[in-house]
Amino acid sequence: MPLLEIVQTTHVNATIRLEESTAIQVDQYAAFLHAPADDVVNKALAYVFSKDREFQDFLRTPEAAHVQPTLRVRRLGQNGSASESANGAPKSAKPAEVAHVSRHHN
Repeated sequence: MPLLEIVQTTHVNATIRLEESTAIQVDQYAAFLHAPADDVVNKALAYVFSKDREFQDFLRTPEAAHVQPTLRVRRLGQNGSASESANGAPKSAKPAEVAHVSRHHN
């Protein structure tokens, strides 16, 4: 049996819109933890998903398997190029760029 267990994860780049106050708090929490803001958002969402019992029940329904993707996602291929997104957007010829928070008022 190996001494180390290597868990490979797949990362995607997703573009989301946040309220300005939320974006500021994400940055502040990331500074507090000395961690990247991406990790803060990822772990916070994973925590909420795992603790929400109604959501866990929903995940066990047939409806959950047929949800139409609405998150704007770009997956990175093995060579670093962007491949088709989960929501069916066309492939990008350029490598995916990290999305930056744009702070503007609506």
